[in-house]
Amino acid sequence: MVLHGFNRLSKLSKIWTTIPHFGHIELMIHIFCTLRLNHDSGGDSWFLNSKEQSLGYILADQGFDVWVANVHGTQWSHGHVSLFVENKEFWDWSWQELALYDLAEMIKYVRVITNSKVFVVGHSQGTIMSLAAFTRSDIVDMVEGAALLCPISYLSHCTAPLVLDMVKMHLDKMILALGIHQLNFRSERGVQIIDSICDEHVDCSDLLVSITGKNCCFNNSRVDDYLLYEPHPSSTKNLNHLFQMIRKGKFAMYDYGPWQNLKQYGHLTPPEFNLADIPKSLPLWVGYGGKDALADVADVKHTLKELKCDPELLYLEDYGHIDFLLSVTAKQDVYDSMIKFFRSFGANSDSS
Repeated sequence: MVLHGFNRLSKLSKIWTTIPHFGHIELMIHIFCTLRLNHDSGGDSWFLNSKEQSLGYILADQGFDVWVANVHGTQWSHGHVSLFVENKEFWDWSWQELALYDLAEMIKYVRVITNSKVFVVGHSQGTIMSLAAFTRSDIVDMVEGAALLCPISYLSHCTAPLVLDMVKMHLDKMILALGIHQLNFRSERGVQIIDSICDEHVDCSDLLVSITGKNCCFNNSRVDDYLLYEPHPSSTKNLNHLFQMIRKGKFAMYDYGPWQNLKQYGHLTPPEFNLADIPKSLPLWVGYGGKDALADVADVKHTLKELKCDPELLYLEDYGHIDFLLSVTAKQDVYDSMIKFFRSFGANSDSS
């Protein structure tokens, strides 16, 4: 299986069809509607667990038309019509652009091809993108419903030690000041940055725990496979935007500083995304865990409070951030409930 650009996993052939030039990872399923999964890295994340526990395979096996996309910067999405990965401009984006441009175009593409609305599934940064996009009527009008795993719009209560230490050090601003625009923690320079932080500031004996918090049910037999793909490259601007969310406690557009904000937005401060703009009629399913150090329960409740709609909720006390993707019992604990939600809105696998 090769994931590159935009891919479709057919129910009948179980082979990948590749559509080039698209960014971020999402999975979409076409029944009476289309389902799309999105994550904070490459589309391979939905297939790194065992075949019986990976959401991408589960959905395809149950008759869904699965679409997977890879965001800007991932190893599967380095194509561009005029720029190269060596160019500074190639990396001039954050999750804001991924939400309002990439995600919008991917949903529109699948909407046109399938002639049906889309179900969106997001995890982690994929939920940031989805929630921001859903505040725009032109995007949300193409969406039938959404399932959000570890939803993030606020990061005020993040407790991940390595993340908080990088925020405190202003690592994002330091890297930008050095003129580094591609953030790749798998590169020699990226490994040196992590090593310097871990040696002097925080215990990184378990790097995954340092970044995401403890995970109860992570499939340890898949660690080597997981590390073959994760983490994917991103932009330093994207890291800076995420750290702005932690520092400011807001779900807002990228902060360029007062004068550049005035030029970009017409205001001295960046506009905030208003979750109340997401239509009350949009069906939402939300899964979150009590041990998640990134999508903290308090921040998830903040998000839920601002939504007009009343999402269907799945709370798992022992689950951490990665468990929702790579738990040894992900299907039984999480995905069966999610698929039941899809089918309650007419997503009948026999219709493909």
